[in-house]
Order: sequence, then C-alpha cells, then structure tokens
Amino acid sequence: MTQGERRTPARRTVLGAAGATVLGASTALAAGSAEAATTGRAPRRGHGYRSLPVPTVIGHRGASGYRPEHTLGSYRHALDLGAHVIEQDLVPTRDGHLVCRHENDITGTTDVADHPEFTARRTTKTVDGVALTGWFTEDFTLAELKTLRAKERIPGTRQENTLYDGRWTVPTFEEVLRWAEEEGRRRGREIWLHVETKHPSYFRSLGLALEERLAKLLRRYGRHRADSPVFLQSFEPSSIQRLAKLVDAPGVVLLSGASSRPWDFVEAGDPRTVADLVTPEGLRWIASYAQGIGPTLDLVIPKDASGRLGTPTTLVRDAHAEGLILHPYTHRNENTFLPADFRKGTDPTAYGDAFGALKRYLETGIDGIFSDNPDTALLAAADLTARG
Repeated sequence: MTQGERRTPARRTVLGAAGATVLGASTALAAGSAEAATTGRAPRRGHGYRSLPVPTVIGHRGASGYRPEHTLGSYRHALDLGAHVIEQDLVPTRDGHLVCRHENDITGTTDVADHPEFTARRTTKTVDGVALTGWFTEDFTLAELKTLRAKERIPGTRQENTLYDGRWTVPTFEEVLRWAEEEGRRRGREIWLHVETKHPSYFRSLGLALEERLAKLLRRYGRHRADSPVFLQSFEPSSIQRLAKLVDAPGVVLLSGASSRPWDFVEAGDPRTVADLVTPEGLRWIASYAQGIGPTLDLVIPKDASGRLGTPTTLVRDAHAEGLILHPYTHRNENTFLPADFRKGTDPTAYGDAFGALKRYLETGIDGIFSDNPDTALLAAADLTARG
C-alpha cells in the first residue's frame, strides 16, 4: 500500500466532517451574500477581532497541509475547509512589491532552480545572523518573480502536495487583498487575514522597509482600522510598534523559543529574551502597543526530555490578565510535528493523534491556533465547544 493510499481515506473523513461542522453558518452567510450583492463590496461587521469564534482557527500559510503554501490555491482551500482567518507572510521584491512567501529564500518553494536565466542569482546571504545559500526575493523584480511557479516546500513529508506543483505563481499581497474582497462578496462575509512582516530589520537595512509599504496597501483597501478584518504580526516587536503608529489594525507579537531573542533586540543590544517577554512585566509591555501574542505551542505546554507534553505554563492566564489574546503556532497532523505521546506508528509522515494533541492545547484557554490542517483544528474546536 502506498503512502497516498493509506492516508487518503482518513483525510477525506476529516474534510467531510469539517464541512458538516460549518454548514450551520449557511443562514448567516446567505444574509451576508444579499448585503454583498446590494453594495458590491464584502459586508462590514464592525465588531473587530473580539467577534471572531473562540478558539479561532487560522489557516497557516493557507491550508498548507494540503496545497503548496502561500498560493491562492492554498488560501482558497483553507476558506473552503472553514478556516476563520488566513495567514500571509510578506517579503519584498527588488522593486519594492510585497509578495507572499514564508521566507525571502525561495529555493525550496519555487522552481527557480529550473530557470537557467537565473542561475547567476544564486548567492549566499546572512539573514538575521544565519548564512543561507539560494535565491532571494529581493534580487528579483516582480516581473521576474512572476515567471516562477510555486511548489511544495517539504515534499518528503507531503508528497501528495507535489501534485499541485507549478499550478500557481507567487502572489503579491495586493493580489491577496483583491482576492479577499472578491471572496468576501462571493461568500457573504469578511475574509480575515493574519499578516506577518518577515525579517523587517534586515529589509529596512536594504532600503526595502516593510511597514510603510504594508500600511499603504492596508489603507488603500480599507483594512487599516481597529475593527478591520486583519491581524498584523511579527517576531520583531519594533515592527509591531512601528505599524501601530501607521495604522490601527490589531497587532500580534510572535514569540519563539524561551531562550531566543528577537532579532531587533539583538541589533539594538536589548538583552531581553522571550522568557523575559512572557513574564507578567513583559506581557504588560507588549500590551502597551499590541493586542495579542503568537507564542510557540511549547510556551503554552512545554515538552519533557522525551518530547511528551508536560504541565501547562501560566502564559494563558498571564496574557489574558493583560488583555492580550493568544494565537499559538503551529498545529500539524503528521507524526513528525506532534508531541511524542500523540504519535501513531513509526512513519513520521503518517497522521498521528492530532485530535488528542489539539484537545490538550485548546483546553488551556488559548484564543486561537495556527494550523496547516484547518479542518482538523475546526473539528477539535467544535469538540471543545460541545463539551463546554
């Protein structure tokens, strides 16, 4: 039996169940569709991020468990599965356009290596202290980048996703904003986005600052207000502080491992680590300019030496005490990404007990979760609501 044959029935089961879960929203969507047809624009609800379902399911780079990440196909599939919010990561081109890639290194997510005309663009750069060799968005104009096609980033783990290699180009963020408006009209609801500035200090040093370009686009498409259907996120707190001065959309500070330091802290000589930022004092400082945090799941429930989930920290309680929401990252279905106590069998690419792991995480009271498999996360969220 091949890998695809083994996993397809389980995947179909998850998709079908998730579809049934979201059918209850049909009446509200129909009403929204009528409003959209009348006004010609996606309906505005005006309630902001506090109106989102809790727990909120965020399609991580779209539905990247099923389609190559950061493509319109991945974003659309996440909506079809019922995701409440869709994530974009932003990096710039040489001529200053913002495009959606997880990293500026596009070696593994496009077919650039198959283009002989770009062979000489392969280079080594140091980005946030890490030396990388490959091809980088800041060395391409948008027109050049549009000659490339997107592909699956981890084909060894997600071989089925390679079926879609080459179907989509790298989208600009402006294309995504237009797409979100069109989808909002078609579906009769606001399409929420979760937008990350990638390596903002690095790009500012190159004269390709992200925040001002992002704010300009948000204003152009009416997503700059406090109640706009968008979150702005970054691993660099100074990027969220800068954005807070440019637009009123809610900001989220992303937090990596406890011993790590945000790169802007490194450059500024700020000695604080993430461990300092998740203390009550650190969270109070974040709450002075942001509305939420996006911690790694290990900051919510740490793992022991064997990789099994331990006892939850006080992060959820402490963040909520400061009025911050929590959108931790990242849930994935495959064994290789799950805590050791929720893996099944010995194949790292097979699905493990994703529902069991999600139950543990969601029971901590987090407000949402990033997921490569939004249908799975939606079912787990429905289970939690039913028990409540």
